[in-house]
Amino acid sequence: MLKGILAVLLVLVTLSSAMGKPEKTTPKKEKRIPQTLSRGWGDQLIWAQTYEEALFWSRSKNKPLMIIFHLEDCPHSQALKKAFAEDKDIQKLADDDFVILNLVYETTDKHLSPDGQYVPRILFVDPSMTVRADITGRYANRLYAYEPADMKLLLSNMQRALKFLKTEL
Repeated sequence: MLKGILAVLLVLVTLSSAMGKPEKTTPKKEKRIPQTLSRGWGDQLIWAQTYEEALFWSRSKNKPLMIIFHLEDCPHSQALKKAFAEDKDIQKLADDDFVILNLVYETTDKHLSPDGQYVPRILFVDPSMTVRADITGRYANRLYAYEPADMKLLLSNMQRALKFLKTEL
């Protein structure tokens, strides 16, 4: 009888100790890439941190500035970002010949939203700090908007910005 009571007591102690402790489960953490100034638009590129810094670099290096306005949670911005980051020609031209900046917020410079504040949009500014309003995308209602299918047009517009730099400045 004493053995029976000890066995029942042992079972109860085991059950209560197992139920009393919460299970230690480590939450699964997804692997995250550290956030850089590129925000996924081209991690190997050198990105300006602010609009003012980008203007300074553009002027001192005599390179045109390309500004990308986007939002992290916008599906159109995400699609354009993917196409931009995967296009080797655009990445090379941006790396070699441009000062680049991507912004997830609007600036106080009203010249950077000549036809409204929408995303995504890409504008070019020459080293004399003139916004190149004449370098546009293919849409009449959103002049500076590009879509993933417009990468050839964007590349062509980047080349136009460089050509203007050589011929007009």
